[in-house]
Amino acid sequence: MAIQTRLLDYTHGDITLQAEVAWDDSLGPRPAVLVAPTWAGRTEFEGQNARMLAELGYVGFAVDMYGKGLSGADKEECTALMTPVVSDRALLQARMAAAVSAARALPEVVDQPLAAIGFCFGGLCVLDLARSRDDIAGVVSFHGILAAPDNIPEPRITAKVLVLHGYEDPMADPDAMRAFCDEMTHAGGDWQLYAYGQTLHAFTNPHANDPDFGTVYNAVVAERAFASMRQFLAEVTG
Repeated sequence: MAIQTRLLDYTHGDITLQAEVAWDDSLGPRPAVLVAPTWAGRTEFEGQNARMLAELGYVGFAVDMYGKGLSGADKEECTALMTPVVSDRALLQARMAAAVSAARALPEVVDQPLAAIGFCFGGLCVLDLARSRDDIAGVVSFHGILAAPDNIPEPRITAKVLVLHGYEDPMADPDAMRAFCDEMTHAGGDWQLYAYGQTLHAFTNPHANDPDFGTVYNAVVAERAFASMRQFLAEVTG
């Protein structure tokens, strides 16, 4: 087994985006798993997760939501990059659709199922992928934003959905979790939500250590969440 990586330029409208693709070159075509980024954009964190997915036998595709070479280095830069996308959910959904098209065109993926995972802002991105498309096998949100979009008032969810969430996450409190569960049930979705006690936002990110902002890494919970992800992806990609 040899994990290979390459950068892949693709487009959405007149915007050039750049993904990192990772795959095992000893395998034939394999299911693709998109990795939607945190609010910082595509960084080494997303690349690491794409490579982790390749080691599990998938084609990992680290998604770019902002534009080639764009990522945030601090809260101010991250907010400036994310705000135009998160405030226009149709744009967010279109950016994710561009990533789906680019991933499906890869020779390593042709005619294979496609799933997606996402972290924080990326969790919102993959949930909107499930809300807006009927050709996605499954999505996994890690400490994602759960709010329903304003442009899809009555989604019908065909993708299987797994939400891995900190119960103490200030960015999606228990009321937001309940509203999300009600939304998924009303949409007819096959959904699961795991709420981890004593757990804040960004619990999978080893660099998260800002209790005042509500972001704290939790190694034990992260391992539990990734174990659930592995089981889920094996189920939905068959």
